[in-house]
Amino acid sequence: MLEILDPWLRTAAERIHTEAPHLTELDQAIGDGDHGTNMDRGFKAIVAALDARPAPDPATTDRAATAELLRVVGRTLISTVGGASGPLYGTAFLRASAAVGGLSEPATSAAAIVAALEAAATGIAALGKSTTGEKTMLDAIVPAATAARAALDGGGDASATIAAARDAARSGAEATIPLLATKGRASYLGERSIGHQDPGATSAALLLAALADTVSG
Repeated sequence: MLEILDPWLRTAAERIHTEAPHLTELDQAIGDGDHGTNMDRGFKAIVAALDARPAPDPATTDRAATAELLRVVGRTLISTVGGASGPLYGTAFLRASAAVGGLSEPATSAAAIVAALEAAATGIAALGKSTTGEKTMLDAIVPAATAARAALDGGGDASATIAAARDAARSGAEATIPLLATKGRASYLGERSIGHQDPGATSAALLLAALADTVSG
């Protein structure tokens, strides 16, 4: 999976940078108005960390190397992304790291993707004390994990698995528009939060779309 992870993170950084104004616009409607800026800063730091990494030790398994890189990403996001997104996304990557590291060797890329998504969703839910339907990033990530698991159990390869996750995340993000926010800064707006797409769910869908393109490309 390591051969997927590095190009995905670089592609994600490019797309986050391009979409930063849109993410910020979404956040200005129901949040602090800095989601795009914060995510852009975090992923620029991730690219810098990728560029500074030494070549992996040939003796290190792909699973272990992937887990270590996911851990670096998580710590980088926690230290560079402001607001709630940094700890939430950072925790997602740290949980994903632990899940991938705990897989049996060898593990297929599809199995690793599913394990990482499920662990990320669980970590975000625990840290944010939240669940789906509350107009948060979980409304994209949980459906993505569920769809990925179904694709894997149905015999899907990595491309099919992440494509299912991508589609579910996109639909989940769009489905936050009519929701009443009950978590985070958006919840302060009450009914005024209705009619706006959640920025965190949107950035989550963007990241999974970048992963799908990387896997299929």
